[in-house]
Amino acid sequence: MSSKSSRSHRQSKKRRYVTWGVAGAAVVAGAGLAAQTSMAATTWPAQKTFTGRAFDTCAAPSLAAMKAWHTGFYGAAAVYVGGKNRGCSQPNLTASWVKSVSTLGWKLIPLYVGAQPPCQSGSNPEKLTASTAASLGATDGADAVAKASALGMRTGSPIYLDMEAYDITNKACNDAVLTYVRAFDKTLRAKTYRAGFYGFSSSSAKAIATATDRTDLPGNLWYALWDKQNTTTTDWPFGKTQYTDHSRGHQYLVNSKESRNGYTITVDRDAWDGPVAITG
Repeated sequence: MSSKSSRSHRQSKKRRYVTWGVAGAAVVAGAGLAAQTSMAATTWPAQKTFTGRAFDTCAAPSLAAMKAWHTGFYGAAAVYVGGKNRGCSQPNLTASWVKSVSTLGWKLIPLYVGAQPPCQSGSNPEKLTASTAASLGATDGADAVAKASALGMRTGSPIYLDMEAYDITNKACNDAVLTYVRAFDKTLRAKTYRAGFYGFSSSSAKAIATATDRTDLPGNLWYALWDKQNTTTTDWPFGKTQYTDHSRGHQYLVNSKESRNGYTITVDRDAWDGPVAITG
């Protein structure tokens, strides 16, 4: 999701450019509370929402950099909490880092890079198939919760599943992806974590937004649409009534090299109006 002209921040630039084979565009955040709190007798913690500008970058910045960057321009940062396809090592991403940056006032957006589609070009450490989609989704969902929890992101927090671009007109492939996503989300909700999804407006996010069967789909949609528009509304590419209850994120600019108070980081910019991690 960063140098995303080719792939995602999760992968090295080289790998990203090698693996992109499908036109990509946008992803978005969630469908309102009803879809995410339907577990019968579960008491859900109140959703923690952030509305404003966020950034994502492959490796979580140092605490010193986060202090320097806390100028008011960005209010939230996305962090890659896990997944076999996560592209960067995370030496800074620890429970103490999460506590410290949260104390500074940062809101955090947990991302998990799970299994990728069978029809996606390029190689990935973990790819799903029609036969493994359900079991992998459940396993990865449990792992995502364990990783987020270990970082101090409590129940009620969202976890956004990062699904890169693929050919959604390939029905067998798309069906397998949806099976995986549903199993992932169902597992999250059973453990009282909210389900989110990062994808491209022309492919992976579109598959979620336009699926006829809404069972166990994510309640928050984060769409990649690199139109440089800091909004979650005017360029929203799907149904107007979808994901309206503080459930959207929009990655609108990628590979932006920015310096603040002596620290330079290449980030992607996001317009945010959705849930963030509950910490502390």
